[in-house]
Amino acid sequence: MISSLRLKNFKPFKDRLLQFRGLTLLSGLNSTGKSSVLQALLLLRQSYKQDLLPNIGLALNGDLVSIGMAQDALFEGAQEESIGFEIGFEIVWENNIKGQWRFKYVREKLEDDVLNLASPPVETEIYESTSLFKHNFHYLQAERIGPRPFNEVSDLQVRRLGNLGTGGEYTAHFLSIYRRESIVDEKLSHPQVKVTDGEKSMDLIDQVEAWMGEISPGTRLRLNAKPEMGLIGLQYFYGESNSYRATNVGFGITYTLPIIVAVLGSKPGTLILIENPEAHLHPQGQAKMGEFLALAASCGIQIVMETHSDHVLNGIRLAVHGGKLDHQDVQLHYFQRQVKNRQAVIEVISPRIDRNARIDQWPEGFFNEWEKSLKVLIKPRSV
Repeated sequence: MISSLRLKNFKPFKDRLLQFRGLTLLSGLNSTGKSSVLQALLLLRQSYKQDLLPNIGLALNGDLVSIGMAQDALFEGAQEESIGFEIGFEIVWENNIKGQWRFKYVREKLEDDVLNLASPPVETEIYESTSLFKHNFHYLQAERIGPRPFNEVSDLQVRRLGNLGTGGEYTAHFLSIYRRESIVDEKLSHPQVKVTDGEKSMDLIDQVEAWMGEISPGTRLRLNAKPEMGLIGLQYFYGESNSYRATNVGFGITYTLPIIVAVLGSKPGTLILIENPEAHLHPQGQAKMGEFLALAASCGIQIVMETHSDHVLNGIRLAVHGGKLDHQDVQLHYFQRQVKNRQAVIEVISPRIDRNARIDQWPEGFFNEWEKSLKVLIKPRSV
């Protein structure tokens, strides 16, 4: 599990250390550095997958993230010609370990998109034993694949790598292959899942449908493979109703499905990075999503999410209050921009949540917009 991340001269951060836990929530106004935190992790992973780590350098552009050129990755006020990342890892069966990477750039070549490694190679153990670099990893970006009549098929990504795609484009294929596999942890079992011969089904497809019901009650899935075309159809139905094309069902259903499949299809030790899990969901669905991701964290799946939703936060708080997730396994980070000495700097405030789900500080802008609006609404209207 990632326990800490330090960013040096990277995008809006001169030098920032962030703590991570089983569930880490990143929030704040737009363009305050939340995505940059996820991008740092993604840059390291994609560089490793491109065989540039551990010995050559950092790939700024790839399948997971595209930053641009060196000048796009560099902190504006950098006084040294390097970008650095430092990650702390907690490994259950070994001592905690730390990986440190420093990448050099040349000011005359700020248009380059590969930075040269300028620090000693990290221990091979880090690449071999941490989920950031192994197969047990998922990243679902903010711009996920919307409803499609047919979805892509990839044996490489699904069968060999266990991926759903950064946009969830291989979710239907993943479900079609592993639909009758049992989910790993019974704690993730939905309380109202399908029952056969007196026993609750632990099959992935049944669990997915049960959890999808928290978003849209009664949701069922039908998969139609078209192997000759390299495509797979995904349809929805409710009870005994006819099937509906995904394009005729709400966006929230399609956007939510990859998250639920990624979690239920993962084993303990998996790292899942998610952007905007609340996208296209109604408030109740957003709260249930928060609870679901908190439950995943309690099962040993590390969740790092970026969100703008107070409902997602409250879903996490409900899970803590209900004893489903230890409050010490939750890390909150709030990013805000301030002006100091006529320069804009990013500050990070990290409220703590206690065992009763109370939060110890509410900085300005930290999910308090409803409270501010309510104060205006309860005042009598002036004539």
